[in-house]
Amino acid sequence: MNQTDSSAQEIVIEFTGLKKTYGAFEAVKGVDLSVRRGELFGFLGPNGAGKTTIIRIMTGIIRPTDGRVSIGGVDLLAEPEKAKIRMGYIPDRPYLYEKLTPMEYFDFIGGLYALDPEIAKQRGENMLRFFSLWDWRNELIEGFSHGMKQKVAMSASLLHDPDILVVDEPMVGLDPRSVRLVKDFFLNLTKRGKTIFLTTHTLSVAEDLCDRIGIIQRGRVVALGSLDELRSRSSDVTFDLESIFLQITEEEDEVAHGNPPEARLPAAVSNEF
Repeated sequence: MNQTDSSAQEIVIEFTGLKKTYGAFEAVKGVDLSVRRGELFGFLGPNGAGKTTIIRIMTGIIRPTDGRVSIGGVDLLAEPEKAKIRMGYIPDRPYLYEKLTPMEYFDFIGGLYALDPEIAKQRGENMLRFFSLWDWRNELIEGFSHGMKQKVAMSASLLHDPDILVVDEPMVGLDPRSVRLVKDFFLNLTKRGKTIFLTTHTLSVAEDLCDRIGIIQRGRVVALGSLDELRSRSSDVTFDLESIFLQITEEEDEVAHGNPPEARLPAAVSNEF
């Protein structure tokens, strides 16, 4: 976390008893979680762990079966529009109106948030310059690469200057220079007091950026803390995040199946450990 004043302790994202079921299947099982202002929070988990379900709940795409979601102190279910305007959302696959140019798309997004057209235009132009897309400002989005579309989506999500940014796999399709640019950009946002809720399978990105990390497995948060705090759960304090993640999720799998790690090994091998 980059802020040191009391505002850094303000809770801006909070899940209380969050549940989501589909018939008999429990996708999310009573998650309690809070994220503070100015924090870059990493939310990790294997495929099918519940990450996407929670992202969809907190962005208002689906409703939880039970529990409460607070965004910037606003109850998402009670006042969805008031809560959503506090957020920007960058999905893993950019959904854009591809028959528009970037500037036309920004004008459209600005209208959704009732932004002054000149403010939307200025902010859009600044973002295009920042992401080296200025020369394509009047080209149709349909001709853009995936990485270019991702940059347009990222720019559009920030037009209304949200306090909270929800980011799902932001580096997909970006070249190494753009990855470095986006990392620095996220860090600068948190220095300005913005809060970022980040999901990614690229664990090196989470390790480089995140103040705290939560790991979800089978619909439950099974680990939460800084990288050093997560290391304290491991037998080797020098472990990188990938090793810690694999160890924690494998341990949780073993507990869920009632199967200790050595039971998976052939007897001749198991006896040597």
